[in-house]
Amino acid sequence: MIIAISNEIQALYHQFLEAWNNRNARAMADLFADKGEMIGYDGSQEIGSEEIFSHLKAIFEDHPTARFVGKVKNVRLLGSNIAILRAIAGMVPPGQSDINPKVNTHHTLVAEKNEGKWRIQLFQNTPAQFHGRPELVEQMTEELRQLLK
Repeated sequence: MIIAISNEIQALYHQFLEAWNNRNARAMADLFADKGEMIGYDGSQEIGSEEIFSHLKAIFEDHPTARFVGKVKNVRLLGSNIAILRAIAGMVPPGQSDINPKVNTHHTLVAEKNEGKWRIQLFQNTPAQFHGRPELVEQMTEELRQLLK
């Protein structure tokens, strides 16, 4: 059962990345609980699936966005209906084929199962710059590059 739940949470995370990569604000927002929260790379905070939708829609309409490449590091159950996922992610800029190490990130996703469906309660995108430790940036970038092969 634990493995099945872990797989469900990982699937939710990959749906999130796929929706971003497809520039589909509605699909992304629909993965969130009604009062779910999203904290962006720049620190912006959106609360509620409709606010998240509006925020993402504007981003996709006004900016070319890089493609996410993510790797789940672990999933931990906090109860039978709540779990936390931790992942690392990189971004491949439009028209390029390699990850831009300057925007590597840690992803944290808290999901809750309600009425038989997993929804995101919190998604946080935290820059992974490892100030003063460039070897850690390179290590993370190399780990993510393996996903591009």
